[in-house]
Amino acid sequence: MDPAQVVTAAESIERARTLLGLRRPAEAERELRGVLARDPQHAAAHALLALALSGRGATAEAVREAREAVRLAPENWLPHYVAGQVHYRARHAAEALAAAEAALSLAPEHVPVWELLARVHVLRGRWPQVAEAARHGLAIDPQHAGLVSLLALALTMLGDAEGARAAAAQALRIDPESPTAHLVSGRAELAFGDPRRAAEAFREVLRLDPGFHQARDLLVTALKRRNPLYRPLTRLRRRFRGRWWMVFLLPALPPVILVFVLIALLHWAAWVAEAWTTLRLARAKATRLLFEGAEARVALACCCLLAAGAALLALGIALGADAAGIAGVAVMALVTPVEEAAHTGSLRARAVLYAWTALLALAVAASLILSQEAIALLVAYAALATIWVASGVRAAPRAIRKIGRRRAPR
Repeated sequence: MDPAQVVTAAESIERARTLLGLRRPAEAERELRGVLARDPQHAAAHALLALALSGRGATAEAVREAREAVRLAPENWLPHYVAGQVHYRARHAAEALAAAEAALSLAPEHVPVWELLARVHVLRGRWPQVAEAARHGLAIDPQHAGLVSLLALALTMLGDAEGARAAAAQALRIDPESPTAHLVSGRAELAFGDPRRAAEAFREVLRLDPGFHQARDLLVTALKRRNPLYRPLTRLRRRFRGRWWMVFLLPALPPVILVFVLIALLHWAAWVAEAWTTLRLARAKATRLLFEGAEARVALACCCLLAAGAALLALGIALGADAAGIAGVAVMALVTPVEEAAHTGSLRARAVLYAWTALLALAVAASLILSQEAIALLVAYAALATIWVASGVRAAPRAIRKIGRRRAPR
């Protein structure tokens, strides 16, 4: 290759870096493919092309380019670092960790590699390792805003209120225009401080980066926690979670049924507070855009169930119709299965729980038609007990996967 071509390749590489920094991966890809057309063995071009492809969402092709860069320059830290970035963006935690560790073995003084390692541990939910990696990188560059932010996040998840707040404040001092710094500050406030200050921090994140969806979700959570009733009920619901295996305690310890009833009622009250708070925020002019249609519809449906159930209960009391009154209680209890289904991430599990809810609703209707108090009472119990049904439905896929791994040939 003559000197003119070398200069041209270097210029194209530099332009590609700039375009990647400006989040214009398609244009960067064109520059890099031009370099590779002249020099197919250009390792840096393969590495940057992997980043460009990853930015466009072409994960499989990005992985192939990253592997080619590593093959061409296995002793250079950059291809390993890029491979780690590509796998991290694709949420391939094990591969990203291996690539980050390979890059560190070649360039332990390079701070971005420590940041990548910390982010990979975030992906794996290993918060002590996140803090350790962040501190290693900060020992090299104490003013690295990204690492300070990751340290603040790790300390928040580890329950270190003082350390998390201090690290978040330092991240904001280093880079007050960083969305990530405001995000971790808001998370620290949400975990240990004032939901109002947390909401302000998340609003600032969305001002700086309107596409930051995590900040939108956290802002919704912060706004909900401003409700003095929502906060304690949600905290108690998380502390006293239903576990499907608790049902097997009943034959051995019948008095435990009182504990079951209290837990079920606590969860129902927390879901009622969730529905009311969500509906109020979804209807308010200042916050309605934060709520998706499905979320607002579920909250409205739950509030309608409460109103219909209360009306039916009052009618049953007024007319002396026990079946109608108990059916009213059962209708109000349907709030639990509706909310449990709506807050289930797996589509298949959510479908099962919605089918369960529909079955309970049909049983309530049957109790009214047949004037059967026993059916309505059983439906009310079953609806409140959905916290254990939902726990079992969510746990089933994990249990099946574990059994499959055990039976798989080695």
